[in-house]
Amino acid sequence: MSERSVYSVLTYTPGTTIGVGLVALHLLGALLAPFYIPYGETQLAGFPLLQPGTAEHLLGTDVLGRDYFTRLVMGGRTSIFVAMVGVLGAVVIGGMLAISAAYIGGLFDDAVMRIVDTKLSIPGILFVALFVTGFGRSVTVLTVVIGLTYMPGAIRIIRSQALTLVPLGYVKAARLRGESALSVIVRELTPNVMEIVAVEFALRTSSAILTVSALSFLGLGISPPTPDWGLMVSDGVRQIYSAPWLVLLPAFFISTLVIGLNFATDGLANALGLDAARGLRR
Repeated sequence: MSERSVYSVLTYTPGTTIGVGLVALHLLGALLAPFYIPYGETQLAGFPLLQPGTAEHLLGTDVLGRDYFTRLVMGGRTSIFVAMVGVLGAVVIGGMLAISAAYIGGLFDDAVMRIVDTKLSIPGILFVALFVTGFGRSVTVLTVVIGLTYMPGAIRIIRSQALTLVPLGYVKAARLRGESALSVIVRELTPNVMEIVAVEFALRTSSAILTVSALSFLGLGISPPTPDWGLMVSDGVRQIYSAPWLVLLPAFFISTLVIGLNFATDGLANALGLDAARGLRR
């Protein structure tokens, strides 16, 4: 598919346009946050539970008197960083393992897939709980957990695509030229699975945002006072009747980002001729 047609799908399909716009707003808001937030993320900036709409506190304050607008923006930075970096590691490392397994085959392929099957047989919440208990609740630990959680699924999808490429003529020609296995994997196979890798990254990032928020809500994610959307929802539940914005605002931010990622992913999959609904949601 040409660059022009890909551009057309990503910009003129209504759902995709909305999705790309929502993701762009969240990413720009997170990246530029230090330049426009009015207070420090842990600063006690006013009286507790001030109503939204004042000049000093656009979205009010939380139970400790911290500016809620600042906390929401910085919480987005945390969630997006953990999800995107974790998933990026999963698809890059998992992708190289998957392509190598598909090309080399034999015992190496069997070993990789048995490890993947073993990981997939462990309930996700149990794996995360054990990992967090052993290594602590930090941004680094949670990023690694997200990467390990999503890597097996990425390996299976990318390997299945690579297996369809290994028998093709250009791969056989590279072998006949005497190129090494590493050269064939890097130069011939990897560029031809990048489309599915891109869709995998976008799709699994959407799921990872929900996972990060859910873990924080359950007390297995980011630890206070670091702001995080899931943690903010958990803290706000206690004041849901007197201060409902403490729950509704972070929930709204989570929802809009996930909806945007899903719409954008479907548009990307359509543009690249891939079936996100059937093949990539497994």
